[in-house]
Amino acid sequence: MKRGEIWVGNFNPSRGREIGKIRPVLIIQSDELGEDITPMVAILPLSTQIYSAFKRWRVTIPARGRLLKPCQVVTDQPRALDRARFGEGPLATLTQAEMAAVEKSLLAVMGML
Repeated sequence: MKRGEIWVGNFNPSRGREIGKIRPVLIIQSDELGEDITPMVAILPLSTQIYSAFKRWRVTIPARGRLLKPCQVVTDQPRALDRARFGEGPLATLTQAEMAAVEKSLLAVMGML
């Protein structure tokens, strides 16, 4: 797993309004934090529900590779998943420009802009 790759992650079980089910996730953790250092991986979930009203906090990624539908990176729900919760991947890899947009949105969500 590398930063900027999209993999399949399992969010079950979810609680309340948390994102649930099996879905694509974007790896945002530094590549230096490998399996030998931590069993957890920092991710952002993706959703096929595109909300244009959230464009400041969500980045739309077009379908490509094994990512079959356009998705939005849900930067307002960062998570850490155990490596055992990952399925197939990578489905696609973000460009540098897309990763920069994700980082900017994540900073906005955290109130750091």
